[in-house]
Amino acid sequence: MADVEPGTVGKRQAGGGAYYFETAEAEERSWRSWLVPFFLVACVAVFLAEMYVNNCPSHPHPLGSCTARFLHRFSFQPVHENPLLGPSSSTLTKMGALEWNRVVHQNQGWRLLSCIWLHAGLIHLLANMLSLLFVGIRLEQQFGFVRIGIIYILSGFGGAVLSALLLRNTISVGASGALFGLLGSMLSELIINWTIYSNRIAAILTLLIIIVINLGIGLFPHVDNFAHIGGFLSGFLLGFVLLIRPQFGWMERHDLPPSAQVTSKYKVYQYVLWVVALLLLLAGFVVGLVMLFRGVNGNDHCRWCHYLNCVPTSGWSCEN
Repeated sequence: MADVEPGTVGKRQAGGGAYYFETAEAEERSWRSWLVPFFLVACVAVFLAEMYVNNCPSHPHPLGSCTARFLHRFSFQPVHENPLLGPSSSTLTKMGALEWNRVVHQNQGWRLLSCIWLHAGLIHLLANMLSLLFVGIRLEQQFGFVRIGIIYILSGFGGAVLSALLLRNTISVGASGALFGLLGSMLSELIINWTIYSNRIAAILTLLIIIVINLGIGLFPHVDNFAHIGGFLSGFLLGFVLLIRPQFGWMERHDLPPSAQVTSKYKVYQYVLWVVALLLLLAGFVVGLVMLFRGVNGNDHCRWCHYLNCVPTSGWSCEN
């Protein structure tokens, strides 16, 4: 984000919608983004490793021949097997895909993190990486790599936990949960720093529309909407904790007369939201992990939750 002189009004994008803030208060520092590009390079490198391990031409395929055979070892599985242009399910499982049985009964809890870096195909990878660049770079420039890195990893982890609790018969891969966490953090950052923004209603409506559209896409088959929801909720709570900004007037308090000086760095509502979000976040992770490693089936406690992941229609089935 370009530097702006103190006292001027800056412009910021949130999910495609512009909104404005008083830069003298909100713009503490502009960071150089390097962590988000690193995440992108890491995901691309892992995908190349997936395709190398997959080695499609070396295995017989009853559903047809490999796609893009000119890529030799890096060619894709038959389209009828993987329409996203990627490896087989067995390769994804070998590389660290999220699978409930292996996490709970084979002590492979590391899959809750490894699945964030895997992608089911080239189309899946491109969609997620474009979203990561669009959302992540701006957030890192505003808040720095530490806070955005924490939100990205913990949101992906939170999405994986919810997915494992509610999906038992499929594998899950992808950075979607982490990306939804970044979207969730943008929303909570708007709310907790409400007083320093103008045009705030338009900004929050724009962001909500983007989130609802993406969650709506998750209602189609073969998309893990539980990872989206878990990542969004994690990121939403983390945004209250990590993306809080000082209230208007705090940074200039020494230049103001005593009667106009601000005595508290944050407003009361910001402290309240910070505490409530932190407690809900800790409780959510603890309860979720305890339920998961005890082998609890989340569907037994929420019999309608499967409709959040896929809505059956006459056009498609939600069965695996």
